[in-house]
Amino acid sequence: MKSDRLLSILLLLQTHHRLPAPDLATRLEVSVRTIYRDVEALSAAGVPVYAERGRHGGISLLPGFRTDVTGLTADEARALFVLAAEGTHAALGLDEALGSALRKVMAALPAPHRPAAEQTSRRILVDPVRWMRAPKTPPPAVDVAELQDAVLTDRRLRLRYRHSGAGAPRTYTVDPYGLVVKAGVWYLVADRRRTPRLFRADRVQRAGTTGDPVRRRPGVELADVWEVLRRQVEDRPTGVRVRVRVHTSRVDLLMRIYAPQLTGPPEPTGDDPAWQEAELAFPTVQGVRSLLALGEGLEVVAPPEARREIARAAASVTALYAKDAGPHPDAAAPRPG
Repeated sequence: MKSDRLLSILLLLQTHHRLPAPDLATRLEVSVRTIYRDVEALSAAGVPVYAERGRHGGISLLPGFRTDVTGLTADEARALFVLAAEGTHAALGLDEALGSALRKVMAALPAPHRPAAEQTSRRILVDPVRWMRAPKTPPPAVDVAELQDAVLTDRRLRLRYRHSGAGAPRTYTVDPYGLVVKAGVWYLVADRRRTPRLFRADRVQRAGTTGDPVRRRPGVELADVWEVLRRQVEDRPTGVRVRVRVHTSRVDLLMRIYAPQLTGPPEPTGDDPAWQEAELAFPTVQGVRSLLALGEGLEVVAPPEARREIARAAASVTALYAKDAGPHPDAAAPRPG
């Protein structure tokens, strides 16, 4: 609606003081001509907005002009009070600041919107951590708030970083773009030698700024680098595709535990309603060993090397416990001769 757009122009100008008309048009997804018409409408309404021509011109507000109008709709007010899990803000040291900010927003809301916003904050909770996964705790030397402080200085970072698996920590000098939290895990997104890299915050043992300004690639933002890194992880080629039969009583468990490996939802086999078929992707054939967790409720059907790997794993487990195994309780008692 035009009223929303006029308010958006006003708020953008309050934030930036001056913006080129094409920039405003791009942000609001309208034509430059529409922007100029909106500026005329704002001026006619008494808002001290004007256009400056020339290379450094644009749409401007008179210095010092502010408005206390929030312009929030009912849905926008609700959206502000749908909060992520407390751990997200606590990790940045922003829990108290967030609570204070929301109290101020609540006071500024139009009276009819306040009950809905308050009810939303009590009735909606977002917890980004997956089931049965303990929250990640940062190492003693570095927490996310310290890493954030280093990132916001726009200086290069020197990291002491521990990679997954064995091996001593390594030291890197990187150019940070920012921090990303995904499923409760914090990541530092940075360039190393102009190549995008992803560092888990809970593996950073030491972080400090250097005296050099950050050297980001021109025109590249955090969201751009994150998209590249995200695709590298999600589109990573899989080494082995495994076909399995899973009992219906184990389908939910399979989908919870192996969601990242499933290439699609399980489907009925057609010949036995008690069983379904599914396909999983593993980086190596050794990865299928974890499927033993579903016991007799899952059978690996193909490929043959995956079946052999499961057989070897099962044999190893059997051998480990064979010496302690007594006769099976269902075994038939020996008959006297």
